Amino acid sequence: MKMPGNMQAMMKQAQQMQERLQQDIAAIRVEGSAGGGMVSVKMDGQKNVLAVKIDSEVAGDTEMLQDLVLAACNDAVKKVDGESQKKMGGMLGGMGLPPGLF
Repeated sequence: MKMPGNMQAMMKQAQQMQERLQQDIAAIRVEGSAGGGMVSVKMDGQKNVLAVKIDSEVAGDTEMLQDLVLAACNDAVKKVDGESQKKMGGMLGGMGLPPGLF
């Protein structure tokens, strides 16, 4: 099916924007923390954990350490989601789409 030239150009532009958005999101780096910084987790935009830092003070208390690692991971995920939304909102805002569509 042949699309009108204008539609083809719009589809190509949308594809390029999607590729750029995926690259921008992949480049996101955040750090989530818990326990006043006693545990920190670095995460990328695809929610892969890149590093975990644990203060020696909490290393002996297994239950507390588990809770802090979980909380730090959840904090990092929230930050990735927030950064991704900002990038998507900024890119989609330039397309003139109605608010709340994405």
